[in-house]
Amino acid sequence: MKNYPVNTSLKPEVKAFFEEDSNTISYVVKDPASKSCAVIDSVMDIDYAAGRITHDHADEIIAYIKAEGLELEWLIETHVHADHLSAAPYIQDKLGGKIGIGSKITVVQEVFGKVFNEGTEFQRDGSQFDRLFEDGDTYKIGTMDAFVMHTPGHTPACMVHVIGDAAFVGDTLFMPDGGSARADFPGGDAGELYDSIQKVLALPDETRLFMCHDYGPNGRDIQWETTVADEKAHNIHVGGGKTKEEFVKFRTERDAQLDMPRLIIPSLQVNMRAGDMPPADEDGRTFLKVPVNTL
Repeated sequence: MKNYPVNTSLKPEVKAFFEEDSNTISYVVKDPASKSCAVIDSVMDIDYAAGRITHDHADEIIAYIKAEGLELEWLIETHVHADHLSAAPYIQDKLGGKIGIGSKITVVQEVFGKVFNEGTEFQRDGSQFDRLFEDGDTYKIGTMDAFVMHTPGHTPACMVHVIGDAAFVGDTLFMPDGGSARADFPGGDAGELYDSIQKVLALPDETRLFMCHDYGPNGRDIQWETTVADEKAHNIHVGGGKTKEEFVKFRTERDAQLDMPRLIIPSLQVNMRAGDMPPADEDGRTFLKVPVNTL
């Protein structure tokens, strides 16, 4: 593994917020030595059938940060989500902070700019975000040092953010009984996903891993925290020494059976813009496109 600046002696405080409609877990990560914090993978509520946007989940996070007297420094997107809309710009407007994502967002923007026929006015350079992270980049949350690991496979822009003994894995991994994310979206690759998972599992065994999603397999309660050691031993897709060939075969066959996520069409259009809606028309109305027979 690359010589990442691992420091498991640092133990950030982590508060989780579960969003039931998309089974997403958002996090507020606090520096134990200051009032500084980051928000990871926030959610904006959408009633897709009614075309109505609300902010109940984001407001819960905002209320928590205010009640705790915290100072928001970062709004982190682990990747361009295809199953929920980001609330990052809404929270940024209320509390400040910088929005960050992996630098390969430009690849995602290029692909889906074409899918949604966005035209030349849609910038495909990642300029909608405040920071584009490269593999191994570091940043500060108060006194804490954080670093990023590029973990492509689910999407080209996926990044795992490691803050002390806590790693926020996005969709790269699920809980041990949930396995791994699909790899059949444009730019996805099952072999790359396997390699990315191995990078995560090369972190110290005691590293806490925080999931972006959980679906409660077999009816168990929703969970979002595990460890590297637990994933290595028990993950149903990659644990117990499963080979790359075994994983790619399983993942490819499994992905061929999966439906598209329910909110993929609005999510991609919004999230590739850092959570902003497409530009309004001359009457101030905002529209989302539905590409026919394209995805």
